[in-house]
Amino acid sequence: MTEPRPEPRRVTISDPQVMRALAHPARLAIMEHLSSLEGGATATECAEIAGLSPSATSYHLRALAKFGLIEEAPSRGDARERVWRSFSPSYTVEAGRSAGSEARAAELALVEAHTARFAQRTRDWMRRAPDEPPEWYDVAWFSDTLLLLTAEELATLNVAVKDLLDPYRRRARSSPPAGARTVAVQYRAVPID
Repeated sequence: MTEPRPEPRRVTISDPQVMRALAHPARLAIMEHLSSLEGGATATECAEIAGLSPSATSYHLRALAKFGLIEEAPSRGDARERVWRSFSPSYTVEAGRSAGSEARAAELALVEAHTARFAQRTRDWMRRAPDEPPEWYDVAWFSDTLLLLTAEELATLNVAVKDLLDPYRRRARSSPPAGARTVAVQYRAVPID
């Protein structure tokens, strides 16, 4: 019988300093990578993801640790290399309704960094899409849909979308089927005027 996995620690980021520290493309890439792994990764492994040298990546890893976003993981047996891991596979950024201008600016900078990262992924896909296998080309999907909802209906929709995505999260799939690829899904639901 398999032991149930412990509930992951969910982290809410509300400190403007932490938001500013995270609003860096390399740090976002590192956090995403570490959040998707069980055992963690070294600076050299994270450097490949971030597109930086291992020493520059070490600097960013130490900064993320300073702000409590990652921690050292148990060694893999080679004490020369530090292994880092994420505290949580999931983060929420929330300055809060009564946040001051500094916190709002930091929150906006982090949201803009995330938005730029997703936009770059979309551009990268569009450039390579003609060379992708038909089964992947045919299922890539972009949607911009306007819905008419109450706040309660939107809350219900958000939970339903989360529930649909959860079983497919990279960290949750210890034995994905053959042919599985990492797919970036971004879901936003914001009221407009």
